[in-house]
Amino acid sequence: MSGEVKREWFENDYYAVLGVAENAPHEEITKAYRKLARKYHPDANPGDASAEERFKEISAAYDVVGDESTRSDYDQARRMGPIGGGFGGPGGGGYEFNVEDLGDLSGLLGQMCGGGFGGPGPGGPRQARQRPGRDQEARLAISFDEAVRGTTTSISLSDGSGNRSMKVRIPSGVVDGQRIRLRGKGGPGSPPGDLYVIVSVPEHPVFGRDGNRLTLDVPVTIDEAALGADVDVPTYEGDSVTVRIPPGTQHGRTLRVRGAGVPHDDGDGDLLVTVQVAVPKNLSKKQREALEAFAELSDESPRRHLFARAEATTR
Repeated sequence: MSGEVKREWFENDYYAVLGVAENAPHEEITKAYRKLARKYHPDANPGDASAEERFKEISAAYDVVGDESTRSDYDQARRMGPIGGGFGGPGGGGYEFNVEDLGDLSGLLGQMCGGGFGGPGPGGPRQARQRPGRDQEARLAISFDEAVRGTTTSISLSDGSGNRSMKVRIPSGVVDGQRIRLRGKGGPGSPPGDLYVIVSVPEHPVFGRDGNRLTLDVPVTIDEAALGADVDVPTYEGDSVTVRIPPGTQHGRTLRVRGAGVPHDDGDGDLLVTVQVAVPKNLSKKQREALEAFAELSDESPRRHLFARAEATTR
């Protein structure tokens, strides 16, 4: 172990929070995090305090077990046992510790091997305990395009050590409200604290986001939805792609364009095209006559099933 042992590591099972096994590979942990983050993201659950709290728990868990180095420290810390547990047994000369006594792990090992809480070890002088730095938070607003493609930018911080500026690498595919952990960039100490950058991403006037997928509402005419059609839709890269609208497509149906979504290390996401049937507001005389003729030819009601279900539930 090389890093700081934190109290919450003994109190939280981050694998259980993400719903994965303790020996799960990194790819599985990342996949589970992204799935849960999309489900409980505040934008997908407006006004839901419990969902927001769950999102924070998921993000905190991934900050630890989603980082290979921190995960290793976390796993080893958990094997020490619960808070207040001891090494050895009562009366057996074992060493007992509380998590408040854990700072830099080298200090803990020195206490275990040297005897005493900051006391002198065999043949060594008494050393003052070094305090770990505090974790800090900073908010960063980036554009929709920067969130899609990733970017490197600078942030300014003001704390007890004065004003400072640092560069931050924002990976492609981040979502609004996502926390990015910068190890050792927080408050001064030994070891220094971590900095958590909370990213703010605005909405796009045309495209939406669903994880690594882009979304797009596409209006079609009544005849295009009924008869089927090939329609051109814009892509995020600025060109266009042809989408096949099957005959009989209903309002709200979503069609997938593979590889036209958010670029990512795991592969580009998809573009999800949702069909919006556009009902004309101002009909010409010929259009009205054509629709009236169509109505006379139609003898099937799209609401017939409602009455059958309502009748079945009242029996």
